Amino acid sequence: MKRIKEACICQTLHFMLKEDVGHDYAVKVVKEEIAKYKASLEKSRTKYKILEETEQPDGSVIIKIKKQYNTAPVGSYLD
Repeated sequence: MKRIKEACICQTLHFMLKEDVGHDYAVKVVKEEIAKYKASLEKSRTKYKILEETEQPDGSVIIKIKKQYNTAPVGSYLD
């Protein structure tokens, strides 16, 4: 029998600009989307660590994140 002792998932998320709106508005929407994403992690009590958050020259944002997988314990993954 096996059991998961610790688990995390690493993701690279690219919050891209919408193409059918003005640039300034698109950048604002991206920042709001990132804030909502972080709030949803907090609300669901998902443990996470943002490893890197990089704004691209076009205004889009790339986030590298390590987060809890389902409800499995994270152990030392987020230290």
